Amino acid sequence: MKVLHLISGGDTGGAKTHVHSLLTGLKAKIQVRLVCFMEGPFAQEARELGIDTYVIPGPNFLSALGTLSRMVREEGFDLLHSHGARGNMMAALLSRRTHLPTVSTVHSDYRLDYLGRPISRLVYGNINTLALRKLHYRIGVTDSMVDLLISRHFDPERLFSIYNGLDFTHCPPAMDRNEFFRSVGLTTDEDCVVVGIAARLNPVKDISTLIRGFAQAQAQFPALRLLIAGDGEEMDSLKQLAQRLGLGGTVCFAGWVSDTNSFYQAIDINTLTSISETFPYALTEGARASLPTVSSKVGGVDRLIDHGVNGFLFPSGDHNALAAHLLTLARDPALRQTMGHRLYTKAKQFFSVEAMADHQLDIYETILRYTRKGRAQVTICGAYGRGNAGDDAILLAILTELRAIDPDLSFQVFSRNPKDTRLTYRVNAFYTFNAIQALYHFRHAKLFINGGGSLMQDVTSFRSLWFYLWTLASAKRSGCPVIMYGCGIGPIRNSQNRIKAAKVINKYVDAITLRDPDSKKELEALGVTKPQISLSADTTVILPAAPADMVDGILESCGIPPKGSYIAFVLRPWPGYEAKTRCIAAAADYAYDTYGLTPVFFPIEPRLDVSAAQRVTARMHAPYHTITDAYTAAQTIGILSRMKVAVSMRLHGLIFAAGQGVPLVGIVYDQKVGSFLSYIGQDLCEDLNSLTEERLKSLIDSAVTRGKNPAFLSESVAKLRKMEAVNRQVVEHYVKGTEE
Repeated sequence: MKVLHLISGGDTGGAKTHVHSLLTGLKAKIQVRLVCFMEGPFAQEARELGIDTYVIPGPNFLSALGTLSRMVREEGFDLLHSHGARGNMMAALLSRRTHLPTVSTVHSDYRLDYLGRPISRLVYGNINTLALRKLHYRIGVTDSMVDLLISRHFDPERLFSIYNGLDFTHCPPAMDRNEFFRSVGLTTDEDCVVVGIAARLNPVKDISTLIRGFAQAQAQFPALRLLIAGDGEEMDSLKQLAQRLGLGGTVCFAGWVSDTNSFYQAIDINTLTSISETFPYALTEGARASLPTVSSKVGGVDRLIDHGVNGFLFPSGDHNALAAHLLTLARDPALRQTMGHRLYTKAKQFFSVEAMADHQLDIYETILRYTRKGRAQVTICGAYGRGNAGDDAILLAILTELRAIDPDLSFQVFSRNPKDTRLTYRVNAFYTFNAIQALYHFRHAKLFINGGGSLMQDVTSFRSLWFYLWTLASAKRSGCPVIMYGCGIGPIRNSQNRIKAAKVINKYVDAITLRDPDSKKELEALGVTKPQISLSADTTVILPAAPADMVDGILESCGIPPKGSYIAFVLRPWPGYEAKTRCIAAAADYAYDTYGLTPVFFPIEPRLDVSAAQRVTARMHAPYHTITDAYTAAQTIGILSRMKVAVSMRLHGLIFAAGQGVPLVGIVYDQKVGSFLSYIGQDLCEDLNSLTEERLKSLIDSAVTRGKNPAFLSESVAKLRKMEAVNRQVVEHYVKGTEE
């Protein structure tokens, strides 16, 4: 593979470091050439790093374009990779001549690159904006940069993210801790805990917030010290602020520090307080030194720092939150060590130069594969984008399964919130009830999936059933194979709806995979016989739990000790629920009093479920925890995996817990809940309308007993995953069929 990189050659700072580091890593794996359009330090440093560097000087872009065209033609480059306005413009023009695929790395918000320079912004800013639209693919230097591009309507399936990589080769510091502190003028003793920051002293770094937060923390922990390494226009004003706050000798302004290795090896806590960043090297340099880190939540920082796990995040400008996190770390040496080790481990795995180069190579190979073979489109319809963790987990599971079958598939998703779906899943999406777009995408799709959940029912609405039937018929008429995937059927109560549903499904559906036996019986009762029908399981059982340290951090941030013994209650409002809140509360108290299980009330759909939980907790005497935020599917599964028992009305609360081998108790408000539990052999359940306090206590007793039988639970999990494999077998047949 041969890749030609195009850049102006006047770049400095993070963009220069990124390109030099990237090409240094890539040149050992593939052939790369760097073309600059001016001579200078950028090109000279690249040569010193052993990078094949070529300079085409002068303002005549037509001459430069001719030189590049000959270079591509004579030397056989496979791909053009550009950086910055001039590089992007030249890549867009060169691509038209050579027909090579193009990709640009977007290092910053292109709309802000020329602030304060109106002429440059008018000329180069507009050229860059236009050129970015003309290129085939873009790479954001953080996920937040990719999100920004998606929000500006760039195709999410033509975007990639990459993070700055650092050389993690261990290099002993030139000076030990005490020697370094003496060299910069910081007075410390053995008890001191030193907070540090290495940054330019300008407004965007917001060092004033650091000083205010430090002052607040130092008043409660006098052994705290602050070392500021950097220079800039705010030096005098920041020194005056420290003086006004009475910090005296507890703050040291070290000025520009060239020996950053000794700096990071000497301090105890690394900080970043910027109001705007992409992915600063200061964080990975601190991680290389195994430093716990407190950072403002900006740019791609949260890709490295998991709040409460390997560091702390706070809203930019919030010195009170910063102070609280500094105090937490200052008072707990063991926590500093644990967080620092976790951060080092994660950074080395994902943010080294080697990892960055390997990821970039994967991106190149993906682009070339897309260019060579094209991408088949799959259109997916379901109850997505409504803020329900269960429904959105279905979409994630379907995408995960399809991408495992063919990583080059392209997707169009029906969603109530297309913007959110595009950002969350990096797929194209359109508004669920936009019939014109639906018909357009049906005509261009190779496969249509009616995806998961109980879409074929008329209890909540006749209109929703009619809509989903319309999508089945319209997709098939447009030439798509149609699959109803991991779904539940019914109840369909209206006789005319039953006739219509049977007619449409028989005529327009190719295959159906069902998540429970009752759905199969319902299809038989409807008279559906034409499609291929297979019994499977809910698609979401394939989803993994979030990493253990991330789950620990989430629980800690909710005030829940990660190692405790808990019973989950996943509740939802439903007709008749209010009358049962007293007996649910009594059962929650019973679980705590009898087994020491602290109730944790967890929402699948927070806008509904939190209030349902509050109506129960108001009647309890036992201690409890209520989680109010929405989490990703992996995080939700991880949280439920920590429970000793899960009591749930929500089907996906049961499915998520079942996949982790947690004993289940179902409160049945809909036949799908009881059917699922019976199907997997965890049949501890009771109908909502007949639920009593004693019955629920008895079910909890049985679930606790069942939890003492690991063999039973592991068999249940294995059975569930084996059932779900049917979904993949069926859809794989149709995906492969689109490629033939």
